[in-house]
Amino acid sequence: MMAVLLVGIVAGCGGQQEKKADLQPLNIGLMPDTDSLPFIIAQEKGYFKEEGLEVNIQQYKSAMDRDSALQSGNLDGAVSDMLAVAFAKDGGFNVKVTSFTDGSYRLVASKQSGAKSVADLKGKDVAVSRNTIIEYVTDQILSKENMAEDSINKVIIPQIPTRLEMLQNGKLAAATLPEPMASIAVHNGCTLVKGSDELGINPGVIMFTAKTTNDRRAEIAAMYRAYNKAVDYLNDTPRDEYIDLVVEKGGFPPTAKEALQLPQYHHAELPKESDVVDCVKWLKDKGLIQKNYTYADFVVDLLNK
Repeated sequence: MMAVLLVGIVAGCGGQQEKKADLQPLNIGLMPDTDSLPFIIAQEKGYFKEEGLEVNIQQYKSAMDRDSALQSGNLDGAVSDMLAVAFAKDGGFNVKVTSFTDGSYRLVASKQSGAKSVADLKGKDVAVSRNTIIEYVTDQILSKENMAEDSINKVIIPQIPTRLEMLQNGKLAAATLPEPMASIAVHNGCTLVKGSDELGINPGVIMFTAKTTNDRRAEIAAMYRAYNKAVDYLNDTPRDEYIDLVVEKGGFPPTAKEALQLPQYHHAELPKESDVVDCVKWLKDKGLIQKNYTYADFVVDLLNK
């Protein structure tokens, strides 16, 4: 009987190893923002490996470069946002949202500008990246203050590190930045004006190509198990134990070690319908997409399978 049991246990372990070995690598694109940190932790702490999954992380400094890599087939998925998803879909490239992320985007004024409020920025240079989540959040902030989109002078600077540097050097009145770049700017003397979290909007998402969501469901499930472990680690671990790691691997400036403020991360969940609908409306109103897409057009639930 013991021999039979041992054979069964060995066979079971072998089957589990074989199942894990069948998982194909995932190529994931990240940006230098706090949305991406669970992936970095999952990689560095070996959580992906624990799930039998190889994840190749590729870092990008601009959304345009990330999206080009996705559409050229160099990425299976990315930490992204609803606008990028809508642009891809409208351009004939089918992608799917699998969860939301926990990042935030903030309008920050330079020390030299003296601006303390959104109204103080009227007629002044404000850096954004055109037709991206950054411009969307900027317009939402203006709308909340009953200001027109053209009440500021939008300066188009796609690369996040360049936008931060120009803001800190006083070459701009303000800039909209993701975290942790916004906190770094404030730490270095700039002024926080308003952010997406204050507006109650959260358009950040994790997306995959439709082919990947159709053909690689086991890999995505394994990825999210590791992702959720990383979320628990970030929420439960003292900051000093991981800050050096995330600054180095996240592509953040050294000042992020002191300035970085992390959100309370959530286990993978589907985005709110309002976040999807509001982004689609903004794009449609600006004539940037042709169709009125619905929540179901974008979101696929692989978290409860």
